[in-house]
Amino acid sequence: MRFFYTIFIHLYNAGIAVAALFNLKAKQLHRGRKQTWEILESACKDKKIVWFHAASLGEYEQGRPLIERLHQRHPELTFLVTFFSPSGYEVKKNAKEIDIACYLPADTPRNVRRFLDIVHPQAAYFVKYEYWYNFIDGITRRRIPLYYVSAIFRPSQYFFKPVGRWFARQLQCCTHFFVQDSRSADLLQSIGIKQVTITGDTRYDRVYAIAQQNARLDFVESFKGDAQLLVVGSSWPHDEQAIAQVFPTLQRSYKLLLAPHLIDEGHITDILARFSDYKTIRYTQREGHDLSEYQILIVDAIGLLSKIYRYADVAMVGGGFATGLHNTLEAAVFGIPVIFGPQYQKFAEAVGLVNRGGAFPVRNADELRELMQRFENDPDFYRLTCQTCATFVEENLGACDKILENQ
Repeated sequence: MRFFYTIFIHLYNAGIAVAALFNLKAKQLHRGRKQTWEILESACKDKKIVWFHAASLGEYEQGRPLIERLHQRHPELTFLVTFFSPSGYEVKKNAKEIDIACYLPADTPRNVRRFLDIVHPQAAYFVKYEYWYNFIDGITRRRIPLYYVSAIFRPSQYFFKPVGRWFARQLQCCTHFFVQDSRSADLLQSIGIKQVTITGDTRYDRVYAIAQQNARLDFVESFKGDAQLLVVGSSWPHDEQAIAQVFPTLQRSYKLLLAPHLIDEGHITDILARFSDYKTIRYTQREGHDLSEYQILIVDAIGLLSKIYRYADVAMVGGGFATGLHNTLEAAVFGIPVIFGPQYQKFAEAVGLVNRGGAFPVRNADELRELMQRFENDPDFYRLTCQTCATFVEENLGACDKILENQ
């Protein structure tokens, strides 16, 4: 089975090379992987390295509080972070909190041997998911501790079906799984994996740390003024369409800040056209303008959203209509109501917020309009929702402590 898996990896890698001819993300990944060996050979020499792997930016932020805690405990160690997705690496490759960053090489036996020969990691941590079986095999053969942190599993995954038995056996090689919930622990134990501890999700620790920083953003303060602010974060066209239908009834009370997930020129142009009836300005073109005069601000830059939510009175988190829900905890930690599209069931934190009454799925613009009107007309309902979100996050803190205690 490993032979066929490796053949697939080679074909997949070839597909990335072809896609790089016309797709920006594939091009960044293909080009970035070529630089990986040079980065590792120059940065890893004579270092005691702990290796974290994060698929993308969200997973890195999930693992970051654990990296920081380990760094505090062991300042003599060097921390390497590998990424699969350009949306993680291109944002964080020069981040001051990362000692070494690079793309993860393709999961072939040759690459695995070369990677481990250079890095010699003291331990490896994979955040949430990404199961690269040649890497798992190479790590465990060298008796390097391998941990999955904030892992989460669902019954529909192939590990728990007859066709996935080989893949399930590979997971048994891992040193320990620190999982988010009891369902994940039960699923792993059903396939013979006993090295499991329920620790919760480190994202709660991360968003709480961000909230405690109390970082000010002058441009948001200038834009908001005395108005209420609706922040639509990580939005996709379906989210923007719903907001565009509702905003005519909101504009008397709310200003709108849109932080789209994709900030390419084509998408920004589409947003501007969708809201052409309003006085709208882009973040990158704000210099020389009085932001208080505008109704809509489009943040066409990366890395600001987690701080922007601090200023929101209501947050709508994108991806719940079609593409996959983004991080709801970044908003909930500030004690504000959270709204998203109807496809949220795969996200445990979103399910938890909905069950507690802190977050609200909406199927269409009419439901969104009705909810926003209720927030405005029922102050007690609004205040209770805010308190529910803040309490929910606080009750789920401590995953990092539990992981460190059980190593």
